[in-house]
Amino acid sequence: MNEGMKDRGKECGQPSSISLSLHSFIPSIFLWHWGLALLFLLLIASLGYGPAQHDFGWIASLHAAAFLVYLGMYRKANGQVELYFFLGVGIIARLLLIGAFPQLSDDIYRFIWDGRLINQGINPFAQLPAYYMQEGTQLPGLSPELFAQLNSPEYYTIYPPVAQAVFALACWLFPQSIFGAAVVMKAFLFFFELGSLALLVKLLARLGFSEKGVLLYALNPMILLEVMGNLHFEGAMIFFLLLGLWWLVSGRYLSSAVALAFSVASKLLPLLFCFFLIRRLGWRRSIEYFAVMGLALLLLFSPLLGGAFFSGMGSSLQLYFQRFEFNGSIYYLLRWIGFQLSGFNLIKYLGPALAACTFLGISLAALLGRRRDWRSLPGLMLFAICLYLAFTPTVHPWYASLPLVLAPFTRFRFPVLWTALISLTYINYSYPEYDEQLWIVGLEYLLVYGVALWEVVSGRNWMGILGLEKY
Repeated sequence: MNEGMKDRGKECGQPSSISLSLHSFIPSIFLWHWGLALLFLLLIASLGYGPAQHDFGWIASLHAAAFLVYLGMYRKANGQVELYFFLGVGIIARLLLIGAFPQLSDDIYRFIWDGRLINQGINPFAQLPAYYMQEGTQLPGLSPELFAQLNSPEYYTIYPPVAQAVFALACWLFPQSIFGAAVVMKAFLFFFELGSLALLVKLLARLGFSEKGVLLYALNPMILLEVMGNLHFEGAMIFFLLLGLWWLVSGRYLSSAVALAFSVASKLLPLLFCFFLIRRLGWRRSIEYFAVMGLALLLLFSPLLGGAFFSGMGSSLQLYFQRFEFNGSIYYLLRWIGFQLSGFNLIKYLGPALAACTFLGISLAALLGRRRDWRSLPGLMLFAICLYLAFTPTVHPWYASLPLVLAPFTRFRFPVLWTALISLTYINYSYPEYDEQLWIVGLEYLLVYGVALWEVVSGRNWMGILGLEKY
């Protein structure tokens, strides 16, 4: 009996395997994980609440520091505990930014303008904003002060119905407060982002990719700054796109069609991916799928439909491809060649021609592809959106959101690098008058295209080479 007690005493005196793992786990969490997390949250909060659009030095410094910490956290996430710890950090970072007024983008004022129009029963596509500044057409809430804040008052709105519905609800809840309405819009984007993170984990596991890839999106400083900080509705588009993909791989095709319709009704870009579904669904099921998607789109757009919508949206899209220019790559090269040959800016011809090239390239990729599995679909989608962004005349920083969210489903990591470099375009706003710095554009695309080409040719990726992830 004494020996038994002695043995039991030894057992009690020995630390169990659970306590050993806790003792080794807690110092690691406190020294590295918590330290990186707190530093990251401080940097993100500083970015969201600090610099204005013209404060390029602060934007670039804080963004660069946050990006380096982001890479450090990604490298440290080598197990399930660390993965969900850092995923929680991404969620907290989004919560922190809900109260930050968008300081690096003035799109919020057009959101408010459109929302206030809808709440007065007026289609936001019906008239240009200047119309409501004329004597006899003024409306409550559409003041000269708000009009002066619009970045494109001479253009029709371009925001589709899901975004417009959020604008209207936010302005209905806070009819007099721009800040209050902005917080409501951010709350919607916060829940969309929560859904996206959950869907990313599920999709990565279902398609056979590392769940760690969710952190490439969850912790990315550009995503946090542009979606949650500056209130861009790529967050809604991405959520519904991922939901549509999840239901596709789960065999719920009609539900997927509705989700994809909501994605298009948030931003039009997911239309680029429709061709890739035909081979995987087959012709009969594709007809059903696109019929349901078309019906859902018709219902979603129906409150805005009419002659005013088609003329207004058509005018905005035409201007987008034939007048707007920002941070283009291949288009800028062709524009320069056009200047040398003709002495004029040929955007009127180049914009539509490059849009046609995008359509042709995506069509060929869909026709020539032989794979029918869902695992290969995100890679084709990444090709499609990158082709579009290579040819389009306008590439704002938040446009890199879609390539980034697709990257974890592939071996390519050049979109991660792009999210770091594209923030450098804020230098354009640091001068007394807006001045696009083409050397920044050249540096950005030289590095992004160079890394992308190397990843295609070598079969490796730059993050693996730096020891940030395993191949």
